[in-house]
Amino acid sequence: MSDVKTAIMDAAERRMQLGGFGGFSFREIAADVGIKSSSVHYHFPTKEDLAAAVIHRWAEETSKFIDEELEKDPDPVRAWTNAFRGTALSEGRMCPCTVLGAASQDLPPEVAREVKRFFKMCLDKLVAEGLSPSNAAEVLSTITGALVVANALGDTAAYDRATSDLLRQREAARVGLLSKPRRLGQRGRAPIRRRSS
Repeated sequence: MSDVKTAIMDAAERRMQLGGFGGFSFREIAADVGIKSSSVHYHFPTKEDLAAAVIHRWAEETSKFIDEELEKDPDPVRAWTNAFRGTALSEGRMCPCTVLGAASQDLPPEVAREVKRFFKMCLDKLVAEGLSPSNAAEVLSTITGALVVANALGDTAAYDRATSDLLRQREAARVGLLSKPRRLGQRGRAPIRRRSS
């Protein structure tokens, strides 16, 4: 990908993080990059093409980032929560897919398809990492909702407050599983413990 094309996508991503699909024009993107509008049109004939490309790239980068995080920490809830926390603390503070997801019914079809693909990828990866479909939906809803709340309040610490119970419950379940006795007595029953008299 050329440097100009990458710069155009970067500028569009920043503007989409702030204002969604309606938050940018080719003229603004051209000014951000320091090129003529015709150069933006050369790389992306329509606004829809540009927005879809930005969302597609975000989805691919998110998928790759999550895979790398899971190599460091195999707990999918912590990995995903930390990944979206990084977004909350970044300059843009929002996932463009989350911004566009709220208005997906009003998006052009090619952009809506990419947004849907992003959320489906997130859910599929969470399920592949061992969560049930309902737990995967709960995790994704919590972290994307926490991102929206933190952004609306202008308080990145709100992300941590919104996700703390999710992480605490996950840790409690993990510790609970580790502390349960694993031995079974005869015929698969737990051993009977006699009370002392």
